Amino acid sequence: FQWQRHDTIGIDLVAMSVNDILTLGAEPLFFLDYYACGKLDVPSAADVVKGIAAGCEMAGCALIGGETAEMPGMYPAGEYDLAGFAVGVVEKKKIINGRSIKPGDVVLGLASNGVHSNGYSLVRRILAQPGVKLSAKIGGRALKDAILAPTRIYVKPVLQLMKKINVKGLAHITGGGLVDNVPRVLAENLTAELHSAAWPLPPLFRWLQERGNVADGEMHRVFNCGIGMVVVVAEKDAKRAQALLEKAGERVWQIGTVRRRKR
Repeated sequence: FQWQRHDTIGIDLVAMSVNDILTLGAEPLFFLDYYACGKLDVPSAADVVKGIAAGCEMAGCALIGGETAEMPGMYPAGEYDLAGFAVGVVEKKKIINGRSIKPGDVVLGLASNGVHSNGYSLVRRILAQPGVKLSAKIGGRALKDAILAPTRIYVKPVLQLMKKINVKGLAHITGGGLVDNVPRVLAENLTAELHSAAWPLPPLFRWLQERGNVADGEMHRVFNCGIGMVVVVAEKDAKRAQALLEKAGERVWQIGTVRRRKR
């Protein structure tokens, strides 16, 4: 996007790594990045690093270094390649693998900030339609700002939750949406029965669906539809877990229940 925010891209880079690490019950320790371009644009690069540093602070991990590579002729002017990775740690006996999940457990959904880092191919196609104005107001903010809201980082509130509640499963809702990501934490004989009416579909996703004429099934496979992280807990712990997460600043809904899969 010509109107991209480079600091937001930096936050997204960190978020996608540390949120994935979190799903195993691990605490992110440090992050490293790689920035490659044809000719270094110092203001843009500085904004990217500023965003990466902000993301690391949100996740409670250290930015310990990185690599910047100038390769003339490899990239068009103004474009760059950005990559990164994080390392985390968890005691072997405390790894969250979903094996303790059983029928009757409750599925909690934590609100996303927006599209996060998945579904932009479809977003671009919708934005390319005639008559779309990036300045249009969606849910009280400009469409371009809603589209580029940074990926939410869930590390600190969820790590705090794990100190007080037995968290049985965690799923970071990325590519594939709820449809593909939630089953990853469940045994083959289990399924999660989710209720789309249990949480509000954010205005941005309503606009994308209506403007792009996107079917419900496709929406839930491409986008997070308002849920960025899923937490599975025992039914007896659900209300307390929800209260603790809300106290930590998250918006949380009970979006479903684990059931035995029908043969």
